[in-house]
Amino acid sequence: MIVSAVEAFEQIARGTEEILLADELKEKLASGKPLIIKAGFDPTAPDLHLGHTVLINKLRVFQDLGHQVVFLIGDFTGMIGDPTGKNVTRKPLSRDDVLANAETYKDQVFKILDPAKTVIRFNSEWMNELGAAGMIKLAARQTVARMLERDDFKKRYAAEQPIAIHEFLYPLVQGWDSVALKADIELGGTDQRFNLLMGRELQKDEGQRPQTVIMVPLLEGLDGVQKMSKSLGNYIGITEPANEMFGKVMSVSDELMWRYYELLSFRPLAEIEQFKQAVADGANPRDFKVLLAKEIITRFHDEAAAETAEQDFIQRFSKNALPDEMPEFTLTTENGELPIGHVLREAELVSSTSEAMRMIKQGGVKIDGEKVTDTKLLCHAGTEAVYQVGKRKFARITLR
Repeated sequence: MIVSAVEAFEQIARGTEEILLADELKEKLASGKPLIIKAGFDPTAPDLHLGHTVLINKLRVFQDLGHQVVFLIGDFTGMIGDPTGKNVTRKPLSRDDVLANAETYKDQVFKILDPAKTVIRFNSEWMNELGAAGMIKLAARQTVARMLERDDFKKRYAAEQPIAIHEFLYPLVQGWDSVALKADIELGGTDQRFNLLMGRELQKDEGQRPQTVIMVPLLEGLDGVQKMSKSLGNYIGITEPANEMFGKVMSVSDELMWRYYELLSFRPLAEIEQFKQAVADGANPRDFKVLLAKEIITRFHDEAAAETAEQDFIQRFSKNALPDEMPEFTLTTENGELPIGHVLREAELVSSTSEAMRMIKQGGVKIDGEKVTDTKLLCHAGTEAVYQVGKRKFARITLR
């Protein structure tokens, strides 16, 4: 389907945090020329989660508009370790780890991207060729003072925390990737602003037209507080079984659901606004959470798996014979999380944390129909769920 430059810009701008510069992007789209769209991923973990797909979904939009997507695997930068957002030096990965993770990325990314319209590149292709002398020349283009303008470096320097010399190379290498690919547009998260702008600077130095920078927001995890991360346990992996994905989507708070709709759904914004209005008029938000869960599962599995996951979820709840009415509690978390025993006690489902521990060990505690087995379980802020103790004690608990 052919769309105008104005319509293309509206599709691209949906759900973005910032475009630098918007007028440049409009001009490039109006040229009618197929653009080179770059996005880099360091293979630091073997699995992608929904947080990663916010950016990958945007790449698919560019593909559908007829542009060339370069999915850049940072096998070279992965061995440096991205310092973005870190308060300590990140441990570099081994070459074997990087290559193993990269292969997994290649398999998973085509659940969203069109393989026929995707070019996969590795930045070791040109960085190895650049060599030590070339790296020194590249490093000479920036000053330490300029690097310390980066917020995370600035904070670590002020706190007298170590900054390794090789960490300064990371934004330079990411910027050089844009030069090597002659990128017209680069996408990245809001935490990548410094690195993305470095690409513009180096392209200007090389006589290239600087890339337009598009920053997408960082998706909050299931806790609704911190960004989705496997290390934090607040993620939904795109290769997880359909039932697990369904249950996790259903566990998010009603407020967070709309954020997920905006950043993860392919539904028109007008339709999502209709959903919001329906909830405001009294519709059950759970019904729209089901639609979101099924849309996501269909994308990464298939429609049949989504239908089965929904039925399994319904059966779990019907077996538990949830009462039509139950007490509701809103609890304030400490540092974004509360121990399960504390949650059960504050919701008056148990008289003490020791009783909570005993009930968990006896298999008498469930969250949204799932039996809790971990007495040290931490419940995260931003979630809403039905907690059950024994056969007759229920409470709907929202964690803030």
